[in-house]
Amino acid sequence: MKKSFMTKLLHDRLVRYNQILILQTLMVIFLFVLSSSTSYSLTLDEAISLAKENLPFYKASMLRVTSSEALYNASLSPYLPSLDARASDGRIFTSSEEFRTRSYDLTLSYTLFDWGNRRANRNIARLNLDISEADLRKNFLDLEFSVKSAFYTVQALKDALKQRKIQLKDAEKDYEVADGRYKFGVAKLSDSLQASVRLEQARFNLIQTEGNLKKGLSDLNSLIGRPLDSDDDLQGMSDIEFTVPDIKKLSATALDRPEIKQAEDAIKISENSKSLIRSTFLPTFSVDASYIKTEGDIIGSFFEEEKTAAVRATWNIFELGKFYNYRSAEVEKNVSVENLNDIKRKVLLDVRKTFEDFMTSWNKLKVAKTQLQQAEHNYSQAFGEYKVGKADILALVQAESLLADSREQVVLSRLSLMLSKALIERVAGIGKLELLNE
Repeated sequence: MKKSFMTKLLHDRLVRYNQILILQTLMVIFLFVLSSSTSYSLTLDEAISLAKENLPFYKASMLRVTSSEALYNASLSPYLPSLDARASDGRIFTSSEEFRTRSYDLTLSYTLFDWGNRRANRNIARLNLDISEADLRKNFLDLEFSVKSAFYTVQALKDALKQRKIQLKDAEKDYEVADGRYKFGVAKLSDSLQASVRLEQARFNLIQTEGNLKKGLSDLNSLIGRPLDSDDDLQGMSDIEFTVPDIKKLSATALDRPEIKQAEDAIKISENSKSLIRSTFLPTFSVDASYIKTEGDIIGSFFEEEKTAAVRATWNIFELGKFYNYRSAEVEKNVSVENLNDIKRKVLLDVRKTFEDFMTSWNKLKVAKTQLQQAEHNYSQAFGEYKVGKADILALVQAESLLADSREQVVLSRLSLMLSKALIERVAGIGKLELLNE
């Protein structure tokens, strides 16, 4: 009976141990599945944010805005009084004696009226700040387009690599069937050789796509500040049917591009430059207050201390250059106006051309998907017919080649559509095309 009790106890412990082992195994499997389902994949918005933080040319644009802001603040200086201090210590040597003199001068100056000179300078500084901010926005649009292009290209190459692997499996399957039929004596040696050539071509295409993917990853990693050999998972390209953008809305939105804002500011700068030159034809009024103290062995006719206050009018009556400068400023304004008109013309042309490219890519993708379905059916039919001896190897190899081309065409058409979308967003000056319809 004692032996029976020990056996039962041992059996219970083994059962409990097995239960614990099963629970641990299930927990490991659960954690593995959970980690796989929540694996990190880099999104497009995250890639753009990383590029903003790491790209030197964008950080330089931000610093340029800070510099322009400092110059704008400096343009306030003429509206405030200026204080100058001066000191001198000298010696006078004569044939028989030596004299020492010292003087101290403190002057407070303020411009009362200058016919718009300081106002024009401040306006120009503000417009230069606006131009720097517009340049920052333009560089951000360029950054967005570069990151989108690299991101979509890597996505397409990853999809192309998957298709190449499927193509290799199809070629291997064709070769196995052709080689098996040849060994059984129901097919010619040329069938096996034809399938072998197609198999090696599939391997070649796979190697080439792997190399292109590595280069594409290097481009993307360089933009976002990652090691060039990094291979992060990317959020896949979706087959969402985009709403056709309204060409009129696109054109109206594109007229707010930073390049146009900069051209408009250039016209205003030309107008303020004319005001600057015009002010030189009239007198400038200012007030000065000074305190002068003189010390030394001899003072002569000078007082030891002087306090002066004066209102001054400074007027350049004639200088030949300012007449021609004023004429040049008038011409420069006209030049800026024509530059603005030309920029608007190019922007509207770019909108139209990118819109047509977008529509072409959209239609091509639809056709490519239909062609892929037909190619898959054609290959399935050709494989079945060859397997039972109703078709030759050339028909099978050709069907498999057409299927591979169709798969690649879908990937390239999808990439073309995404790049067209990114280019429309760049031309229109918006972050996402979807925002245009909101």
